[in-house]
Amino acid sequence: MDELRVPVTLDMLWKQVNQMNFDTALLEADDAQCYEVTTKAPGPTGKLPLTDEMLKHSPSGDLFGWTQNAGMGWDPITLQGNDFLLLSTHGGLRNADGTALALGYHTGHWEVNLLVAEAARELKKLGATPFAAYVTDPCDGRTQGTTGMFDSLPYRNDAAMVMRRLIRSLPTCKGVMGIATCDKGLPATMMALASCHDLPAILVPGGVTLPAEDGEDAGKVQTIGIRYIHGLVTLEEAAELGCRACGSPGGGCQFLGTAASAQLIGEALGLTLPHAALAPSGQPIWKDLATRSARALMQMRKKKITTKNIFSDGSARNAMAVFAAAGGSTNMLFHIPAILHQAKLERPSLQQWMEFNRKIPRLVDALPNGPVGHPTIRVFLAGGVPEIMLHLRELHQIDEGALTVTGEPVGRILDAWRISERRKRLQDRLFQCDGVDPADVIMSPQRAGSNGLTSTVVFPTGNLVPQGSVIKSTAIDRSMIDENGIFRHTFRARVFTTETAAMQALKAKDESAIKPGDVIVLICRGPMGAGMEETYQITAALKHLPWGKQVAVLTDARFSGVSTGACIGHVSPEALAGGPIGKLIERDLIEIIIDQRELAGSVNLIGHGNEKHDATWGNRVLESRAFRTDLRPDSSLPEDTKLWAALIQASGGVWGGCVYDVDRIMRQLKSCNS
Repeated sequence: MDELRVPVTLDMLWKQVNQMNFDTALLEADDAQCYEVTTKAPGPTGKLPLTDEMLKHSPSGDLFGWTQNAGMGWDPITLQGNDFLLLSTHGGLRNADGTALALGYHTGHWEVNLLVAEAARELKKLGATPFAAYVTDPCDGRTQGTTGMFDSLPYRNDAAMVMRRLIRSLPTCKGVMGIATCDKGLPATMMALASCHDLPAILVPGGVTLPAEDGEDAGKVQTIGIRYIHGLVTLEEAAELGCRACGSPGGGCQFLGTAASAQLIGEALGLTLPHAALAPSGQPIWKDLATRSARALMQMRKKKITTKNIFSDGSARNAMAVFAAAGGSTNMLFHIPAILHQAKLERPSLQQWMEFNRKIPRLVDALPNGPVGHPTIRVFLAGGVPEIMLHLRELHQIDEGALTVTGEPVGRILDAWRISERRKRLQDRLFQCDGVDPADVIMSPQRAGSNGLTSTVVFPTGNLVPQGSVIKSTAIDRSMIDENGIFRHTFRARVFTTETAAMQALKAKDESAIKPGDVIVLICRGPMGAGMEETYQITAALKHLPWGKQVAVLTDARFSGVSTGACIGHVSPEALAGGPIGKLIERDLIEIIIDQRELAGSVNLIGHGNEKHDATWGNRVLESRAFRTDLRPDSSLPEDTKLWAALIQASGGVWGGCVYDVDRIMRQLKSCNS
């Protein structure tokens, strides 16, 4: 027999809810107007400009697209204009007066929506139909020392994939403008644009933030914690410095890190208008760039210029030359190959990187390389990429025939730049504002040589790095280099498998503390272990500790573009892929030799404890020694990143640009299944 059912009344339900201590206000609207819901609306007025031909032969998606355009408020009469996509990494939400309503992840994407608006207005004025889409990006500075860093480099490939899908998802698109600024969002955008082989595409870099008048740059300010622990700043000083490092609310960091380096590379590839990289975010000269880029994109469409015409072996060589001359971030060793891969060009080998770095002198004095270390706004005012290229042309290191988005080759751009009013006025402005000679920021080869500038990157080899590594040699403290330009030191190994443990040793004041003469060996932080995390908090700490110059770093992770010191990264193979670095133990003796003049280097195990031998001894020991038993991926490594690591390993690994090489992956899968 069924149980007797008691009818449930509304009063009974509310009584039950109240007994659960439920906040019923969360179910109620504060404004009575919220309940005045309408169920119908008149919809847009007017008519779509349809034709008999369109109705008979156009895909339904094209027709329905017009319906949605009208629904969003676009004048239906103007729908016959060409569709152009504005694809940016904008993040955050600003009030009408520019104040923050919802924060972005970083200043780099905070203002780029202003560029989107400028470009959209110009496209509309020219009779086009602009669309805007967004794939925002994370901040490496915000994720330093956290598990968020495990997603940093993998994000780039994912973002590029989403951007490519967005481009293809607007089938009526006649051209694409990418607008981006920072470490991973900008390379991802360039990868996406490079894949638009049959479309015109143009890049608008998001520019840089200004240095604070009485503050530290965004690189140094990230060390307030470690400096406080060691008594180098007070609590009050740290609080004040941390508050005012950003002189303006938008733009990439003030140093020549990955964000700034990527902007230089985009321009060197011919993907931007001349003198686009490193413009000051938010200022009229920055907004003007978006307006003129919209016009250029329309002209590219008219002249039938696509990215297939922009990307070439010549433009690739120009990018590598500018990278070397600027002393850019070592992270570009990932990003340039990835961009070229999407353009269906050959990726440079490690040997080619070494050759380029040997023949191209460094000409730019910018943070963090020095000797003065000018902020990026000064590099812009001094002439930026065109100024660098003028000097490189004198050395016959520029392919002048490479086409740019202006429709003109590089050679003609440089001819125009040499006599331009823009060049003169901005260089004068630099001297007026900061009292700095532009020729001391971007130098001639002769001046660079007399000022002691050397090429930035060295690729050490040796029994601990059989497949290569990288160091920003110009960022080594000069007091550690002999009269012949050689850094030659032997260090005691302190081995860590997590960044947290290494930082604890840097902060410690007991026997566990890192000491002068130690080398921090940080392993299991490569692609398979931690998504090839960026370890800037370690290198930054060493730069700003009095004895930090006497400590080296050896890791299968990567560094920030602003890292300094005797820091060797990208160690290959990584520990978890069978690299001999995974066999090192405490008190091993490691000899590091970096020749700044010959651009050669080595990293070798040569002894243990108090017994010092040579590299031959180290070869024998490494051959016989077992791998450490504590080698394992980080327990917090996301499954997504594990998949990324496997795919890039199958695609050429670190030196292949950490890309997804679909053909190679498919061949390996087919081989496994056969």
